[in-house]
Amino acid sequence: MGFLSSRRNRARLAPELDDRELGKLLKSLLATARTGTIATTDLCAAQVSRLLDQDPGDWDRRTHRISVLAEFLAASRLPRSWVAREPRNATALVLHAWSQVAQNAPQDDPRGTDDAVESCLRAAELTPDDPTPWVALLKVARRQRWKQSQVFGVWNEVLARDRWNREAYMNMLGYLTPEEGGSRLQVLDFVDGLAARVPANAPCVATELTAQVLQYHSILGRGGYEALVARTHWSQGMAAQALDRVAHTWAQPGFLRHAQALADLNLLAYALMAGDRRAEARAVFEAIGPTVTDWPWQTGGDPLTEFEQAQRRATVGA
Repeated sequence: MGFLSSRRNRARLAPELDDRELGKLLKSLLATARTGTIATTDLCAAQVSRLLDQDPGDWDRRTHRISVLAEFLAASRLPRSWVAREPRNATALVLHAWSQVAQNAPQDDPRGTDDAVESCLRAAELTPDDPTPWVALLKVARRQRWKQSQVFGVWNEVLARDRWNREAYMNMLGYLTPEEGGSRLQVLDFVDGLAARVPANAPCVATELTAQVLQYHSILGRGGYEALVARTHWSQGMAAQALDRVAHTWAQPGFLRHAQALADLNLLAYALMAGDRRAEARAVFEAIGPTVTDWPWQTGGDPLTEFEQAQRRATVGA
């Protein structure tokens, strides 16, 4: 029994996080979604629709599920085949657009996502209350490096439908970074504008800490002396304050209830360990359990190895 227990508790990458129904769907799709036959398309589309049509109005859960499915199906024929067969199905249109962005790497020609814009706008027209077409369009706009006035226009459409949409906030944060044409000052302004009004357990609550982890990675990327002393980032100013605000609340049972809560806890554990705050990280690792996210652990190497080593250090205090 001890052996079986250790296997159950072994760290694992799980893009679905704790969404068991989504996890079951991914396993079902794995064996069938890549053949591209008409029968397979109909079967997979029915399975996806059944899941995504659950809990109407739970935009947080719907966004998470579409995001995971789009990444999972990006290399398959299913999204394109489905939208070809049902051109007025808003879910098919959003999944198609989102998967195009997932398949189009940053170094690829951004025009490879041109028809994704039309798919998003058609989906938005078909389902005017749904924020996910606008979230997908925000991702397209980010990949195509739209002007800020255009991007903020899309952003406002998301907020009008889902005020605290996590995916939208993370995409705006990425768009405003210096690496994507923004600036460090714009990132700071964006994060500062959130601090006073975002509820402590909102789906987008990790935006501030994400910005600090991105800044930490930027310091590491410079190499040399700055990289050697990068840990001090977490003991100074805004980074220390960002950790202090959440270190003792996020891991409390039931505090974070949104679909990607485990992703935010992974982020927190990573930041606490980067700042050598091991005692606080221990409780976060307990809350996480075995579910590991690629980012930010992959920054140091294999994400599972990095997670397990950090977890071990937090547990033994060494």
